Amino acid sequence: MKLFTCAVLLTLSTCSFANTSLPGNRHISVTGNAEMTAMPDIAVVHLSVESNQATSLDAKREVDERVNNLLDGLDDFGVDEDNVSASNISTEVRYAYNRGERDKIEGYIARRTLKVTLNNIDKLNAFMDFALSVKIDAIRNIELKSSDEKKLQAEVNALAVNNAKNKGKSLANAFGAELGRIYSINANSNQSHHRYGANNELYAVSARMADSSAKQGRYLQENIVFSASISVVFDLEL
Repeated sequence: MKLFTCAVLLTLSTCSFANTSLPGNRHISVTGNAEMTAMPDIAVVHLSVESNQATSLDAKREVDERVNNLLDGLDDFGVDEDNVSASNISTEVRYAYNRGERDKIEGYIARRTLKVTLNNIDKLNAFMDFALSVKIDAIRNIELKSSDEKKLQAEVNALAVNNAKNKGKSLANAFGAELGRIYSINANSNQSHHRYGANNELYAVSARMADSSAKQGRYLQENIVFSASISVVFDLEL
């Protein structure tokens, strides 16, 4: 009876490990986490311009003229063609809708979207003022980035690895064991996001082409948070 019971337990244990990524011998599974913050030094500005005219050609010509005026002034902000995307354009008919009557064409709308990358974030406020001064209709979004993104992500990955090692070693020592070879590694996540923190700075730059009596724009600058999570399974040696 005892032999039969042991055989059943061994079979169940083998089946259980066959359905997991864990080894059949003594092991410990830990997750290392790490996080780093950095101040952004690059701004990617998403813009849009729109024109309503009697003909689609007139509408296109107007948005093209406004975009060209923006492009002509980019040298003042240290922006070259490699840091600009301005190829997108769309046109559509504008109708007047009257109940019980046939829809009437009132004109045509042309739209263009642009993306400008500023490698000097200190010029962001001045650039936004300039864009609006040349009749760019809307600032749709601003992405704040770091020029050291790859380097920082590699550093935070290394910190997560060390965190996993230290956790495993501490737990193993607490039970009178030592870490053995690595059985498996799984990078759960590597990501970056923005967060307001206690040490944030404000950027305030004199407005280009703005009324000298107007107050300068002040914008809270977000921190970029780089994080990593790595799960590791170690063999245990007693």
